[in-house]
Amino acid sequence: MTLPRLVATDLDGTALRSDGTISARTAAAFARVEKAGATLVFVTGRPPRWMHEVAGAVRHHGLAICANGAITYDLHNEEVVEAHLIEPGILEECVHRLRTHLPELRFSAEYENHFGYEPGFRIGVLDSRHNAGAQLKLSTLTSRPCAKLLAQHPYLPSDELYRRTLDLVGDLVTPTYSSDSETRALIEMSAHGVTKATALAAFAAGHGIDAAEVVAFGDMPNDVPMLTWAGRSYAVANAHPEVLAAVDHVTAANNEDGVALVLEELFPE
Repeated sequence: MTLPRLVATDLDGTALRSDGTISARTAAAFARVEKAGATLVFVTGRPPRWMHEVAGAVRHHGLAICANGAITYDLHNEEVVEAHLIEPGILEECVHRLRTHLPELRFSAEYENHFGYEPGFRIGVLDSRHNAGAQLKLSTLTSRPCAKLLAQHPYLPSDELYRRTLDLVGDLVTPTYSSDSETRALIEMSAHGVTKATALAAFAAGHGIDAAEVVAFGDMPNDVPMLTWAGRSYAVANAHPEVLAAVDHVTAANNEDGVALVLEELFPE
């Protein structure tokens, strides 16, 4: 197999174990990539504020594309390099359309370095542990540009809410999802046209790297654009069915170091 020039991997559910940690084996495999002279890029739905532990685990090397392509983040300095944000007018219109048709929705917004949420939005485990974010009125939430608008529904499954969101606001933003909960859907919306693939393609082009020279790993529907763009694509065995159908190869599950298994073959010592 031709040695890839760029390795792009999702984090949660893919390179990270289910407890959110990077195994020693995976960290060592990432080091092999850099030692071979290839570029390693983490391409994640995570916001920058969730990247500190990841940055430490990889010795503050490399670059991360965060918030599903909206933010490029330097892991060395832990600073935002570039951002593609949703403007307030678009946010207000999205919320109006969605709330009109799906009144049970509750919203939050990811800004470049922090987030806010309206009353009734249930924040996740990581944020609840760190007492992060601020509860805001919806009008305040949409009054400034953000990297991601998130919409949470109390009972619709994610795939159904995704389809309805796409129909209602797909002309304004790019919706996707990275949670397959059947009882509480969470849809993530980026600026129109912004995906993991667009950000990764722009980064690769800036470094003279073709899609054919890229290998990518993922597990959820928000990874599909990146996986179909990359020259070689891998899903971990625990991936969503849509992802398994989209890739060239399947490796072991995230808890079994599936990404590391492939990288050890691609970059032998």
